Order: sequence, then C-alpha cells, then structure tokens
Amino acid sequence: MATEATHSQITTPNLHVEAADGVTYRYRRFGRPNASGLPVVCLVHFRANLDNWDPELVDALASEREVILVDLAGVGGSTGATPNTVEEMAHNAIAFLDAIELRRFDLLGFSLGGFIAQEITLFRPWQVRRLVLAGTAPRGGRDIHQYTAGAIREAAFDDAPSAANLLTLFFEKSASSQAKGVEFLKRLGLRTAERDTAPDLAVRDAQLTAISAWGVRDDSRLQRLESIQQPVLVANGDNDEMVPTKNTYLLAEHLPNAKLSIYPDAGHGFLFQYPAEFAAEVNAFLGR
Repeated sequence: MATEATHSQITTPNLHVEAADGVTYRYRRFGRPNASGLPVVCLVHFRANLDNWDPELVDALASEREVILVDLAGVGGSTGATPNTVEEMAHNAIAFLDAIELRRFDLLGFSLGGFIAQEITLFRPWQVRRLVLAGTAPRGGRDIHQYTAGAIREAAFDDAPSAANLLTLFFEKSASSQAKGVEFLKRLGLRTAERDTAPDLAVRDAQLTAISAWGVRDDSRLQRLESIQQPVLVANGDNDEMVPTKNTYLLAEHLPNAKLSIYPDAGHGFLFQYPAEFAAEVNAFLGR
C-alpha cells in the first residue's frame, strides 16, 4: 500500500470543482503519473461514496498511475440531486471530467459504476482509452433484478446499511471469503480525516430507479456493445448474487475487444476480496 500522502486514499484531501451543469463535485485525485499521462477514473457502486473504495485496491492502482475518485451529483459531498437514469448519471460524470479538463482517460466502473462507464464510453468514445468493467452488466442483461427479493434485498435496501449488509452483499458464504470481507471492512475505516458524507435515502431511491430501468431484459440492447471498440477488461467473482456473473460472460461475448477474468470463491465484491490481485491485473491491462 502506498504510504505517501499524495499516493493514498487514506490521506489524500477532498477536492471540489464546479461544473457547467451547476453541480459542485467532490473528488479525490492521487497517485503517480505514468508515461501515458492518463489517469484512471473510478466509478463506484450503488449507495456508495468516496470512502467505499478499498484503500488497498486504489492505493495499489495509484502506485503506477493517477487515480480519480468522484461523488456524482447528489452523492456524498457533491451538490445537486441524484438522477434516476444511468444516462443522466453518465452526463454528470462527463460534466465533472470536463470541469477538471480531462481530455483522455481510462475508466474503471464497479457495479452501477460499470453501467455509467459503458454510457460514458458510448457518449464520448474518443476520450476513453481502456475500460475496466467489474461486477457489472450490459443494459438489458440477465436477472439484474434478482437482488430485489429475500435477504439480498433486505441487505441492499436497509435504511441504515451495516457492516453485516456488506458481508452479505459482497462476499461468499465460505469462511475464507467472509474472513476477507472482515479485513475489507477494517480497511474502510483507515481513513479518519475528511470522511465523506453518507448517501441518503433519496440517493438510494433514485439509483434504484436507474438500476431497475437498466435491468429490464432486452436482447436488442446488447447490440450497443459492438460500438465499444476499446480494449475492455471484464471481471467478476464466480458467484455474484447482486449482478449475476452470467452478465460478465455476456459482456465478454458482445464486446469486440474484451478480456474475461473470473475470481474463485467470490461474489460481487471480488475486487475487495482480491484487492492486490485485481489491482495487479488492472495495472497490467492499463499499462499495455
């Protein structure tokens, strides 16, 4: 894990920028600029803010490149209202990227962030060099709504999300996966100064509306993926119960330049169960 202040999620300061859409975005930018000069912009999951990124993962990325984390409109420390469509969320992200004058970049989207990353790439293909899609799905994919029932629903939509919720949602039931989950939760608490603001129920409800629309099965929507010509790393755990792993295979099948990676004994939070391994894979992929 990086130890220098400018290279760590734990200590880097919160930054703010006002964009043309009227939103003031909170973000963090840290890491070592590499030869390409291109940062990786990371887009996070449902009901998450800047603090939900695992320091071990993003610090390992930051050891080889600049990393940018952002709260989109209405989330965490950003102003405005959270949109209820993925398309609008992507336009928010583009407004932020324009505000920080980022002309070209790599994208890493996890879960809902992966939906948004796909839209950004379709809207602004000339700006995205390489794309990483983690624990996510194409629009119109398979069984994206299955987490709206039972224990998964209770954990995902709880009014006050808990550590137990994250263990249920992100990690397998095996002892080894749960133990990795406990380690992940400890890492989330390592940052003590300038903690981000927890997303409220309005954020939850708007994001759920967006996810629900994205998840309506429609095979014709899969054709959109053919327009994404960039190299794409598509990764997931072998048993994702939130965004079923079958969608990862679907992305790999329909994206013209996809590389597939599946992590064993892992669920939706595979990237937090295998932070060092996934970071190494991402760094190698982005370094090509």
